[in-house]
Amino acid sequence: MSSDSATSATTGTVPQASGKTAAWVSAIAWPLASFAVLLVAWQLLVPMAGIPEYILPVPSAFFERLWLDRALIFQHTLVTANEIVLGFLMAAVVSIPLGYVIVSVKLLEKAIYPVIVFFQLVPKIAIAPLFVVWFGFGLFPKVLLTFLLCFFPTLVASMTGFRALDERVLYLTRSMGASAWQTFRYVRVPAALTYIFSGLKVSAVFAATGAIVGEFVGANAGLGYLLLRGTSFLDMPLIFACLVALSVVGILFSYLVDGLEVLLMPWQRKG
Repeated sequence: MSSDSATSATTGTVPQASGKTAAWVSAIAWPLASFAVLLVAWQLLVPMAGIPEYILPVPSAFFERLWLDRALIFQHTLVTANEIVLGFLMAAVVSIPLGYVIVSVKLLEKAIYPVIVFFQLVPKIAIAPLFVVWFGFGLFPKVLLTFLLCFFPTLVASMTGFRALDERVLYLTRSMGASAWQTFRYVRVPAALTYIFSGLKVSAVFAATGAIVGEFVGANAGLGYLLLRGTSFLDMPLIFACLVALSVVGILFSYLVDGLEVLLMPWQRKG
């Protein structure tokens, strides 16, 4: 290879790498800048409007509380994060294979899917107190409520994904001698992943809601429990500090799902 070719190859790689770095920096910097502008405006406008701290504290107050009570808040954050992850994983493990089975067996789709929709229409907040009566104040009721909130979006997305594959592709794989497992592994699953991850992203948002609602109904630990305790004493800095911690957990969990999508779907990576 000539020196000119080597130079062109090297210069072609460097701009590509720098482009990826710039994309990552942009993806992080712009959201941080937006949050910074929002917090600065909040810090300045609340005192100017004469709003008392027991109604709406300024960011400096609840960030200070977040730092002072970091050990306590971190302890309760771990409890809530554990509930979110367990409920989400349980929903994914159950709903994705069930979606494939329902799509594959038409009789099941006619018999089971309407029942699933019926139970989905029951408000989860209404049945949350029943879980406390049946299972107590431990971890399981919160995980179960999180599972129920995440189950249906993931199931519907999985069914849509497994249906999206053109039947002619299946005929082609059979004509080429592919086994049922090979067709499932190399054709059906990759074709459905885009839809499945769309459902998982929605479920990731619902997971935090399920955990917090479960803690509101009955708990002795978790951010929901800490929020109720702060509300009882009108401790607004503590309430907003818990909301910040919960938001951080939700954002990190959403990025984790996005990272898993990039890992399992390398053909959709840009650049």
